[in-house]
Amino acid sequence: MEKVKRESRLVFPFSAIVGLEDAKLALLCVAVNPLIGGVLLRGDKGTGKSTLVRALANVLPEIEVVADCPFNCNPRNPLEMCDYCYGRYVKGGDLPVVRRRMRVVDLPLSITIDRLVGTVNVERFMREGVKALQPGLLAEANRNILYIDEVNLLDDYVADSLLDAAAMGWNIIEREGISFKHPARFILVGSMNPEEGELRPQILDRFGLCVNVEAPKDPEVRAEIVKRVEEFHNDPISFYRKYEVKEREVRERIVKARELLPKVVISDDLLKLLAETVIKLGIKTNRAEIVTVKTAKAIAALNGRVRVNLKDLEKAMELALPHRLRDRPFQKPPKFGEGRNGDDLEGRRSHQEHEGHEVRSGGEGGSEGGLGEGGRRFSPQDLSNYGLNIPKLPKLREFSEWRSSRDSYAVSVNVPRGYPIGYTIPKKGEDLIDIDLYNSVVSAILSGKKPPVRISEEDVRVRVRRVRVPTLWVIVLDSSGSMALQKRISVAKGLALKLVEQSYVRKAKLSLMVIRGREAKLLIPPTKNYVKVLDAIEEVPTGGRTPLPSALHELFLLTRRERMKNKSLKVRAFLITDGKANVPLYGKDLRNELIDLGEMLRKLDVKVHIYDTRPEGINLGITYIPLLKEVLNAEVIKV
Repeated sequence: MEKVKRESRLVFPFSAIVGLEDAKLALLCVAVNPLIGGVLLRGDKGTGKSTLVRALANVLPEIEVVADCPFNCNPRNPLEMCDYCYGRYVKGGDLPVVRRRMRVVDLPLSITIDRLVGTVNVERFMREGVKALQPGLLAEANRNILYIDEVNLLDDYVADSLLDAAAMGWNIIEREGISFKHPARFILVGSMNPEEGELRPQILDRFGLCVNVEAPKDPEVRAEIVKRVEEFHNDPISFYRKYEVKEREVRERIVKARELLPKVVISDDLLKLLAETVIKLGIKTNRAEIVTVKTAKAIAALNGRVRVNLKDLEKAMELALPHRLRDRPFQKPPKFGEGRNGDDLEGRRSHQEHEGHEVRSGGEGGSEGGLGEGGRRFSPQDLSNYGLNIPKLPKLREFSEWRSSRDSYAVSVNVPRGYPIGYTIPKKGEDLIDIDLYNSVVSAILSGKKPPVRISEEDVRVRVRRVRVPTLWVIVLDSSGSMALQKRISVAKGLALKLVEQSYVRKAKLSLMVIRGREAKLLIPPTKNYVKVLDAIEEVPTGGRTPLPSALHELFLLTRRERMKNKSLKVRAFLITDGKANVPLYGKDLRNELIDLGEMLRKLDVKVHIYDTRPEGINLGITYIPLLKEVLNAEVIKV
């Protein structure tokens, strides 16, 4: 059996996948024209995202590459050659050419920066004393498809390097005396489960197309999926042979579409329609029109046509525009209709008037705030109606910032996580986990050893890395009866919204606790699904007593549980309250309970910020905010 069949034994055929038509079309479009910029597949777990991407490898056509080049350089285009191949090309030397199938290169979440961009070939350096380059994953991905499963969980330092290469189309390596660059023009395909957190806007915009992948609701379709999967698992080879003809047809369709693509044109009327629609939708980036046109042309080429029609353009807009509609984090984009002039698109992005000013809606079910009076969507702008301003969040003074204002960083030694910033001598008797081989060899050479070098214990050096400190933000929202007075709960929910947005910016995990009734309740355990927290804030009812000691106790238990998972976790609590507690935790001495619980939280090094929602002037009833400020060493922000 030929190589293609051997490789396909454990891969579910692309043409055998039931449904997911939009996702299939998006992947075929980027296979026809890689300049579209990649595809992001969003959906719940178990909906076939990874299966679809891995199946794509079976239908990708062959490409010409330089036979003896590890970077898959294009032998016909000097603009797509590495430094070494370009040097040979300029001198007039013959570049050996070979045809290879495109393939899907997986980028694991645990990848190190050395493995991604490339590093020194330590073996050659030890044997010959030559500083040679060891290509990284970006070299393998050039002119192929780079697939990142759970792309929203990718470490920031890896994502930053990946974005640099994707933006420039080149991977530039400057380290340990090596200066080299090679093309990195890959098709970026990512999959993610929104339940596990949102994607950074910088990465999101790099994906030309975005498709929501959902499990079918039709019982017959779901039954067919089960039948095909069972048949594949029982006899993969026979199952593949069953779809072999269809796989070949899809591959030939891609090849023909590539040949036809340069001839495809789009009329000025359709271009004007697209530009008007993008302007009406408020999309600020020109990448929207560029990607949409390229996608529309690819769709036309896949259908064997040399002219883009309205249907092609509408489908391209469905794939290329929704993820670019968000003006703010968590704003849900409107859905696309079938209208010619885009008025239906604009209509879904409606504006509501409230007390003389506009409140932008997030589309169908969209949200930019908590639930205000009468069930209306609450927006931070509403705070101005009460003569109040949103207070600034406290500065995280004890966190040193590096390269980004979003995260806090610390230095780690001999731990293979984070961005390398140097090397050092390991502690005596310490397990050697993150060895810097290059500098270990350099140390051995400087001590007088000659190639081939043998590294002894005194020569070993370990890496020093900068890593992001994991952080948990806990929003403690008082929704008791006293917070209903003077619309305090609306203000509190507006503040909670701002905290959710800030936690998203800083990539902190987030949890929501509510103070109401007989005891405080942890509504949302630590998560990065910020939209889920927003939805929970909207649904929080108001009324009942104020069990403030119970909230401090729940915060203590939550902190202790999470610290057992990660000792380096920093916990910040944001208490939004008027401080009028009236439900003790155990006995009747509420004041002493607050003191004891406050001291317990201080020992756990929980940083607390209190948003005091009491209005100025005379306030009836006892408030425990001054006491909490003292026992918790908390910062109080007066609203």
